[in-house]
Amino acid sequence: MTTPNGGGPSTQVTVGIDAPQEEVYRAFLDPDAVATWLPPEGMDGHVHSFDPRESGEFRISFTYRDPRNDSPGGEGGKTADDTDTHRGRFVALVPHEKIVETIEFETTDQRFAGEMRVTVSLEETDEGTAVTYRCENIPEGIRPEDNEAGNRSSLRNLAELVE
Repeated sequence: MTTPNGGGPSTQVTVGIDAPQEEVYRAFLDPDAVATWLPPEGMDGHVHSFDPRESGEFRISFTYRDPRNDSPGGEGGKTADDTDTHRGRFVALVPHEKIVETIEFETTDQRFAGEMRVTVSLEETDEGTAVTYRCENIPEGIRPEDNEAGNRSSLRNLAELVE
């Protein structure tokens, strides 16, 4: 689902995960878990720094296994030929319910500049946890459909990790 928000476009993905909210929430705040599940298919993750508290900052890199084949349009990464690095800050943490972050890509390419807001909502269901991942103010260099596909891929990884 792609909608405008006054800045850049937004996307929202909701998936069901067969695990308790507490376990899903922990996977968002554990740097080792984040390095495992957050990189979309075709990428590896590295967490450089991670301070999971309100106002805490983080820095994470994703490296394409094959930049010519795995990146949208075969253009390579945003930060380097084969890497996307972003830094961010935890804006709000509501235990087991919500995580709000801001992120910015480390790049000199203005198409990827700007602060994107990510809101994760967790809701208990009969089957486990509904995870809603919303990105707002997506930089113009990222096609919303690519952002949505990457988020779906990450959430599939998360489900595999915690289920």
